[in-house]
Amino acid sequence: MKSIILVGGKGTRLRPLTYETPKQMLPLVGLPMIECVFEALARHGVTEAVLSLGYLPDRFTEAYPTNVIAGVKVAYVVEDEPLDTAGAIRFAATHGGFDETFLVVNGDVLTDLDITKLLAFHREHGGEATIALHPVEDPSRFGVVPTTPEGRVIDFVEKPPRDEAPTNEINAGTYVFEPSVLGRIAPTGRESVERVTFPALAAAGTLFAMCDDAYWLDTGTPQAYLLANVDILNGRQAMHEFIDIVDGVWRHPSSTVDLSASIVNSVVDRNCVVGANVVLENSVLLPGAVVQSGCVVRSSIIGPEAVIGSNSRLGATCVVGAKEHVAPASELSGDVRLGGV
Repeated sequence: MKSIILVGGKGTRLRPLTYETPKQMLPLVGLPMIECVFEALARHGVTEAVLSLGYLPDRFTEAYPTNVIAGVKVAYVVEDEPLDTAGAIRFAATHGGFDETFLVVNGDVLTDLDITKLLAFHREHGGEATIALHPVEDPSRFGVVPTTPEGRVIDFVEKPPRDEAPTNEINAGTYVFEPSVLGRIAPTGRESVERVTFPALAAAGTLFAMCDDAYWLDTGTPQAYLLANVDILNGRQAMHEFIDIVDGVWRHPSSTVDLSASIVNSVVDRNCVVGANVVLENSVLLPGAVVQSGCVVRSSIIGPEAVIGSNSRLGATCVVGAKEHVAPASELSGDVRLGGV
């Protein structure tokens, strides 16, 4: 089985973390997010994949120079210009020579979806494409997919107002495609699979969808990125067998943590320093971050080599960029973003 993984986006909602690092390369409890995605695919028989790149492509190719990620053979394709989702799929499939049933996955979605079950559903229904669906409380940020009882897609409604959504079952970002779908995508230029390709398939009656209540998380915001880490720390998802998590805390062996520090539901990555009497809750320290003595850091992300000055208080949800310095005794809370390009 072959797959396309879409990772071309700029991750603007996660800035400043994504100015230097694509969001799919941000670590989850020390492991790059993209490896979790590939491990999930490998468990369901994916042996080859095309990584569709656009933003900071060198970060991926330099990290995996042997063209293997989590045991899956990888080809890299880089868009010369943004092609949107359908254009990126067409571009990657053309370069990968896809001529059989294949998977498409959004690389910023974490899920324990049973892909084997999705493939069986797709083959049983005989459509051109099948979308994995996931129920959510508020569907207004997603593509909403109403279906018939047998799973045929009636319509594809992109980001409807909450009170107008025909269902709470949303596009979960994992698709099964037949090669014929590629012929429905314009041969050049930008095109959206959500706004153009899927509605066309639905109108033709060849688009199906399967709802599944597996673990699912779109990691595109600081709050979601924090939740992904906390969920791993508490064993709520099983995309990778993380080790050395103790009482909801993971710290890299190279980190230095004062014995008086209180750490709850948090990640302390490699070469981090946590000073005396620090309180760290529901937070992530990325490699080389320093939190000086007396600080209280809650529901925040401290970027690589950033320094939080002594006796500072950071509350939900602060995002401190790489190498930023927060002055001692600072008090920050709300949607705080520190750091630029």
